[in-house]
Amino acid sequence: MKSISELIPEFQKKAAEAPKGRKRQTERGELMRFFQRHLNYARKQDGLASITMAHLGTVLEQIPTHDLYYLKSVCSQAKNFSKTFWWELDPTKH
Repeated sequence: MKSISELIPEFQKKAAEAPKGRKRQTERGELMRFFQRHLNYARKQDGLASITMAHLGTVLEQIPTHDLYYLKSVCSQAKNFSKTFWWELDPTKH
């Protein structure tokens, strides 16, 4: 017995074409890139190593996406982006 993908040629094309590069963008990923860009700018000035997306992902793992928008707005309005970012993430400060 043949599978459905063998019977319908449309499925064969879709299975062979996987998204490449930055075609699989998500809003959470874009927010993480925003935070990474701003944090790494400040870290570079201080002589520290840059933050990778993997490390940032573990830091922001438990935070819902709608809260990341709030964090973005608060940090963007602050004088010191990095200091505000880390202060807002610390639960003992609130």
